[in-house]
Amino acid sequence: MSKSSGSIKENTKGSKKSATDGDPNSPYDAVEGSGNEIKLEAKMSLLNGVTVIVGSIIGSGIFVSPTGVLMYTGSVNASLLVWTASGIFSMVGAYCYAELGCMIRKSGADYAYIMETFGPFMAFMRLWIECMIVRPCSQAIVALTFSKYVLKPVFPDCAPPDDAARLLAVCCICILAFVNCWDVKWATRVQDVFTYAKLLALFIIIGAGGYQLAHNQTQYFTFDNTKMEVTQIALSFYSGLFAYNGWNYLNFIIEELKDPVRNLPRAIGISCTLVMIVYVLTNVAFYTTLNPQEVLGSEAVAVTFANRLFGPMAWTIPVFVALSTFGAVNGILLTSSRLFYAGACEGQMPEILTMIQTSRLTPTPAVICMALLSMLYLCSSDIVALINYVGFATWLSIGVSVLCVPWLRWAQPNLPRPIKVNLAFPIIYILCTLFVTIVPMYASPVETGYGCLMIFSSVPIYFAFIAWKNKPKCFQESVVSFTKFLQKIILVVGKPKPTKI
Repeated sequence: MSKSSGSIKENTKGSKKSATDGDPNSPYDAVEGSGNEIKLEAKMSLLNGVTVIVGSIIGSGIFVSPTGVLMYTGSVNASLLVWTASGIFSMVGAYCYAELGCMIRKSGADYAYIMETFGPFMAFMRLWIECMIVRPCSQAIVALTFSKYVLKPVFPDCAPPDDAARLLAVCCICILAFVNCWDVKWATRVQDVFTYAKLLALFIIIGAGGYQLAHNQTQYFTFDNTKMEVTQIALSFYSGLFAYNGWNYLNFIIEELKDPVRNLPRAIGISCTLVMIVYVLTNVAFYTTLNPQEVLGSEAVAVTFANRLFGPMAWTIPVFVALSTFGAVNGILLTSSRLFYAGACEGQMPEILTMIQTSRLTPTPAVICMALLSMLYLCSSDIVALINYVGFATWLSIGVSVLCVPWLRWAQPNLPRPIKVNLAFPIIYILCTLFVTIVPMYASPVETGYGCLMIFSSVPIYFAFIAWKNKPKCFQESVVSFTKFLQKIILVVGKPKPTKI
């Protein structure tokens, strides 16, 4: 590949406008259109950016990952080091994304970066990983966490039955899918209310931990039984990094951020630091009261913690955690439509997924698709196994996104870069990504094997449905007929394409 001195090419070939472009009632907030590029109104402040990242990161992870991290590290102090290192790792990745976000100012984040750098095939693989693995699997994990925290008070002395947990998780997904299909305002109100609930739960836990520390409850903070195997350390990062997942979500809406050159790196620095402090303090609070065996044996660590400390008020913590995870499921459903939209703008997703329900003005097809895929992952109720699935796919694809930084430095050195990170950061991040994706293949070959199969299933899909342009007429007519059938069933339409003069 030869070096280029020009600007990044605009991907207009083969790109198609979404059915909702320019629609004032569209949930995607598109307000301007120029050619094939979508421009969004910049209306988010620095504070808005911080709350987006913090709200995206803090979900179910802090309530389910302590068990997974401790399982693979073996000791409390080692697990706290993994939590801290996971926060720093995420911050380095987010800093690299700041250069990409200010250089390629398109919604879609890493999907847009890979599209511009490596072309449509690699971009489609990233889109496939996110839509078919990461988002629905994450939603299944959060829904299972919700069900286990709801059921734990009913089964205080044993683990909740798997079938009951899965059934309640399905109910959670179905209810929130209905809310998101019925009214976008309802969905955003749910998100606001339940965000406060999860922050309140964490502050209560941290406050109780501070009280315990003041009374010298530090007997469990040791390196006893630390596991030194490289494979175990790598797997512990899957659980730790899962809790930090979401640090790149602000880049998905970079076009809506005021003064992104100034506000994007600040929002990243403030939010990632804040979340890391909250996560480490929450884990410290857990271990002031619970010994490692209690944490490993608990299906709901926060519930066990509350039962030991809060007496008759112990019910409050599982309620707040259930509210938190309920809101996190809603957040995934609410934001996933934007990813489908970005893919459809490049002609890499079915057009039906960008359409809007005629009477409710909601992205119903995208919501239904996400809900159905999530329920498929509920065939397994093993949260740690699901985290390994999503961890392998997530960090592999994000590592490819960070690779865009040094690649573009070499391929297009004269591009305008309002933010220019030291190349040591992306190189360190890529090496760490290789560590947390390759090493676990030996420790959990089944989960990573399934992850590889799901990732590489994108290859035949790409060549059959995207790269192959001259499809038989009967196939194209069948696709159009099926799309029209779905439109009639769920009453969705797209904005008619403008007439060319």
